[in-house]
Amino acid sequence: MNRKAEAQWNGDLKSGHGSIAVGSKAFAGPYSFISRFEGSGDTNPEELLGAAHAGCFSMALSHALALAGHTPTSVTTTATVHFNKVEAGFAITEIALTTRGVVPGLSAAEFLKFAEDTKTGCIVSKALSAVPMTLDAQLVG
Repeated sequence: MNRKAEAQWNGDLKSGHGSIAVGSKAFAGPYSFISRFEGSGDTNPEELLGAAHAGCFSMALSHALALAGHTPTSVTTTATVHFNKVEAGFAITEIALTTRGVVPGLSAAEFLKFAEDTKTGCIVSKALSAVPMTLDAQLVG
């Protein structure tokens, strides 16, 4: 399986603009210097990276729980990608994962163990393993 995304950039860094689209056509949107370095309503690569990580993490955690006989009602994850100025320019310096699960019959300690294993085991986490990651995992409901 190969997954594709495409980006086009027009102009120079500060005054240019671009568009990003995923191959499935499920998402397409504009991005710019302002959306990436200053904040605006448009998207940016780091936000999309966070979406991919949150999606992968929620699916992987749900799968691990179900395999162990604890089918979740829901798992919701937020991935906050910290994009900061460092000595050599800009870098992704941390990814903070916050996950909340509704899993009948599971203890908080068990949920945390599954979430910790998923933090290192999900496909996107593995791909991003050079970036420090934190995890806040809690049962709700």
